[in-house]
This record gives sequence, structure tokens and C-alpha cells, in this order.
Amino acid sequence: MSLNPSELVELGWHPFFEEHFRPHAARGLAPARVAVQHRGAYLLYSETGELLAELAGRLQGDYVRHDPGKLGFEARVSGQLPAIGDWVAASVRVDEARATIRAVLPRRTRVSRKTAWSTTDEQVLAANMDTVFVVSALAAGAVVDDAASVRRLERFLAMAHESAAHPVVLLTKADLRDDARERALGLTQLGVDVVVTSSLTGEGLDELEPYLAPGKTSALLGSSGVGKSTLINTLLGVERLATRETRSDGMGRHTTMRRELIRLPGRGLIIDSPGLREIQLWDADDGLGGAFAEIDQLAAQCRFRDCRHTVEPGCAVRGAVETGALDASRLASFRRLQRELEHLEQKQDVRAAAERKHQYRALARSVRKLR
Repeated sequence: MSLNPSELVELGWHPFFEEHFRPHAARGLAPARVAVQHRGAYLLYSETGELLAELAGRLQGDYVRHDPGKLGFEARVSGQLPAIGDWVAASVRVDEARATIRAVLPRRTRVSRKTAWSTTDEQVLAANMDTVFVVSALAAGAVVDDAASVRRLERFLAMAHESAAHPVVLLTKADLRDDARERALGLTQLGVDVVVTSSLTGEGLDELEPYLAPGKTSALLGSSGVGKSTLINTLLGVERLATRETRSDGMGRHTTMRRELIRLPGRGLIIDSPGLREIQLWDADDGLGGAFAEIDQLAAQCRFRDCRHTVEPGCAVRGAVETGALDASRLASFRRLQRELEHLEQKQDVRAAAERKHQYRALARSVRKLR
């Protein structure tokens, strides 16, 4: 089909997708971007407007696998299904404003976590974003006051760094504190840009403009009630997303129930998502290095390449803690997340072995039937 990429630029179209779409264009398919997913249905943004779409039967079959841990149980691999922000190749029925998703294009970036109810499955929270905003509220007991919340920020940032998008810490509700800017300075150890904002007064919103340029996509990650939906409503200039009253401690009440790719008039796109209660890392070794860049740099100076920074002699990381150059709590947080990733890798190895065993048994049964 004939394709004019300039018409898709405002939706985030990029030469990367153009290259991967060529085989699908030869089949007469059209590019579209996933805006909303609900059960088995999708809302797509396309050249012809919004489309209600479903997965092609063949595509569903490609993403079904046997779970050896549950006899006879079939489960889709969620990390391979279309996620919010994905570009897909679809057959479009313009007169019906409907489409069938035939293929998912490779992702430039993606932010993932381990699926909450699973042992080793990936859940893609957002795809193909240029910036990941890790959002926290400047409220009593929030990130700048509570060491445990700083550790939570580090976990979010490991996810953001692993995504290959640009991570930014976004502090909301600055109107609740007279010392908001000073408090934000306490997060410089995180090694990323920190933007302080207030949806009520408009403070700091101009600092977001470079990240919200036309054709760019941002994603908001954070806990419940930190002001993500209120921020989007402010950027839109209308009350599109439901919000609730603010509690006495300055925290809002969680209302977002689904992930959604939202178009900002005159700007780019932004992905809103429900607050994350459980944040288990997924394959974030590189992200861990990005979130703890100072430890990564120090580790290169350790005597042993496989130094665990515990009891090994010549450990530059422990040496920095002893001299006060590195905060001991940062190293403790790094170790905690490192152990979590190692545990996940071990479980993935066990699952892979179980799948190979299941495939071997299935092959053996097939051979016996042929005899």
C-alpha cells in the first residue's frame, strides 16, 4: 500500500519502524499504534483515525505456549502481545473503523516488570517511548522525606534505565511544600534530571516542554495518588481523566484503571498507567548499572572483575563507603536489587529446563505413535 510517513509523525512514527514495516506494506497492511487495550480488544491510532481492533487468530496462536508447571494449561506470553505504545501492522476496514492486528513491529524501547502473578513472565507496561517520567509527590512522608521511598525510586529508575528511554524524576505537588526545590536537591545522587512541578500553580510545567515535543512519546510511572492523572489533565487543559480528592497528607486517591496512550494537542503523546503497587524487576541488569552509575564506575576499579562488593580484597566500592564517598544505603539497595535479578534468572533457567523436558516428552510420544 502507499504510505506517507509524514502523516504518522505526530503519532511517533520513526525511520526504525519504517524499515521494519516494509514487508507488511508489501502485503497491503497499514501501520497503527496501540492506544488502549481491554481484554481482547484494542483501540488503535492510525492515518485514518481511531480503530477498534482485535488480534488475528494466527497471531494469537503464535503467542500461546504450554506452561509445564500446570498440566494442560495454555498461557499467552504477555511480553510478546501488543502493549500500549506498540506499532502494529493491521488490515483496516475503513468503512467500519475496525482493524485486525496481523503483526507487532519490533520495539525501540520498552519498560517492563515481572508479571505480578507469575514466576518468570514479563509484563510490558509501555513501549516505544522516548522519555520515562518516574513520578513521586512532594507530600508529607513522600520520597524526599522517607528513605524507603527513595529506595522505591531507585527500583523505578532501574526499570526506566533498562527501557533504553531517557529517565527523568518528576516531583509533583510542589505547592504543598515551601522547600520543594531544596528537597529535590537531595535526589542528585540518583544521577538523572529532576523536574519539580505543581499542577495547581503551573510551576515547572514549562520544564517538561522539551520532553513533550510533537512526535515524542513519554510514559508516566509511579505509585498511586502521586498526581499522574492530574498532570495529564493540566497538560490537556480539560478534565479528561478521573481524579479524586486529595487526602490530608497531600496524596491523591488512585483512580486510573487502565493504561492509555494520550495525544496532547500541539505536543507529543503521553502514556498514563495505574499506580504500581508491586514493582518486581525484569531482566534489568543494564538498568541496574544505569540507576547506580556511581557503583558501576567504582566496580571497574575493583581488583577482581567478578567482585561482589562484600568481603573481597581490593573492593573499590566498599572502599568508597568506608571513606564516605558512597552512601552505604545506596550500596545496600544495589545489592538487594542485584539479588532479586539473580533469583529471577535462576527461576528462568529452571523453567527453561522444564520446557525443554516437556518438548522432549511430546516429541517422544509423537515418535511412539509413528511406530
